Amino acid sequence: MASNYEGYKSPLSTRYASKEMQFLFSDQNKFSNWRRLWVWLAKAESTLGLEISAEQIAEMEREITNIDFEAAAAEERLTRHDVMAHVHVFAKQCPAAAPVIHLGATSCYVGDNTDLIVLRDALKLLLPRVACVIAQLSQFAQSYKDQPTLGFTHLQPAQLTTVGKRACLWIQDLLMDERALSRCLEDLRFRGVKGTTGTQASFMQLFNGDGQKVKKLDQLVTELAGFEKAYSVTGQTYTRKVDVEIVGALSSLGTSIHKMCTDLRILASRKELEEPFESTQIGSSAMAYKRNPMRSERCCALARHLITLFSSAANTHATQWLERTLDDSANRRLTLSEAFLSADAALLTLLNITQGLVVYPKVIERHIAQELPFMSTENIIMAMVKAGGDRQVCHEKIRVLSQEAGAQVKQHGKDNDLVERVRKDPYFSPILEQLDTILDAKTFTGRATEQVGEFVEEEVKPVLARYSEALKSVQDVKLNI
Repeated sequence: MASNYEGYKSPLSTRYASKEMQFLFSDQNKFSNWRRLWVWLAKAESTLGLEISAEQIAEMEREITNIDFEAAAAEERLTRHDVMAHVHVFAKQCPAAAPVIHLGATSCYVGDNTDLIVLRDALKLLLPRVACVIAQLSQFAQSYKDQPTLGFTHLQPAQLTTVGKRACLWIQDLLMDERALSRCLEDLRFRGVKGTTGTQASFMQLFNGDGQKVKKLDQLVTELAGFEKAYSVTGQTYTRKVDVEIVGALSSLGTSIHKMCTDLRILASRKELEEPFESTQIGSSAMAYKRNPMRSERCCALARHLITLFSSAANTHATQWLERTLDDSANRRLTLSEAFLSADAALLTLLNITQGLVVYPKVIERHIAQELPFMSTENIIMAMVKAGGDRQVCHEKIRVLSQEAGAQVKQHGKDNDLVERVRKDPYFSPILEQLDTILDAKTFTGRATEQVGEFVEEEVKPVLARYSEALKSVQDVKLNI
């Protein structure tokens, strides 16, 4: 039993990412796709006239998922070549088809095309998760579109906004991520059947120089794999610029998640907002009273790792020499899988957060009350001028009272008593009846409420409409750790 715990296992698999995303990057899925690609190649070659029988194809199809991993590992130790190891094992399982397995192909036929299939399927799995988070935040924004709260610039109290309007800022970033990831999916193509350096020379030999048949072969395999188009030109590999675009979009998603969850952590420290917290959850091993924003902290940690992976993809593309060098291989095994697994884990955690966000309006109101008197001074001055007062005299009165109230706050740790000082000063008697209206926090939020409604209708709903089926079946996310 102890041996199960004596080797390294990625926390992305053991703790964070979904089973669905883990399967996409599993050996079972990878090598089953290799075998599917050999079947598709044989089918297309047979269609175009090569002597490959239906029986040979059927034999391969029966063994697509029946992979002898131990035999393949033993073969790779001998050959030092992963693709040929699996060709040999597959050939032993399919003796009749053995002569036509991998016919005319290079290693990147199975390696790169499988990567593109996995990237496609991973994007399809990830995009609805992004939409689900946007949908939850959209409901949250509309629920709290009228709730005034302190805005912050430079992390210092600033003009009021609303809780819902702030959530729209998070949604806006995620909409940009959805757009970038959707474009990656829409632009993604198949490598297809290109040969060792992308010239299709080996297939020209197979088809006796018939270029139209080779072109048709490329098209048939591409369609069998579920792609509309293949890249028109490749070297030995598809350009690693594709990886740069996809990992770049995922890293950009990481920045959005990190920014939002940092905001949540700041607001949690002020006790204005709180992520879900189970009744049996422990916040601290020492301080039993604590309710730490563990989920938001996890999102930030995963997002930070995700952001760093962009440099790996970029550097790998930058250092591919001529038609290809193999120093991309080990890096891509790590970078592509970890980028998607990290994004998947962060989004699932974020969805759990957004499904249970708690807002504490009374705490928010208390914080507003501490700052609003200073923010209201311009409105008080305008009201006095309308009542016949002198703007400069009023400004000086407010300046002095504000300095006195500020001293009470900063030097003595007391509450802001500017409003009481204004009420007690006979100079302001003409506007005392208006003072409560002047100090109504909702009069300081501008068009924030309207902006939420407009943003949801014009920007959010058209995007969510594309995910209507996925949103119907969304369930509450349960975190195991």
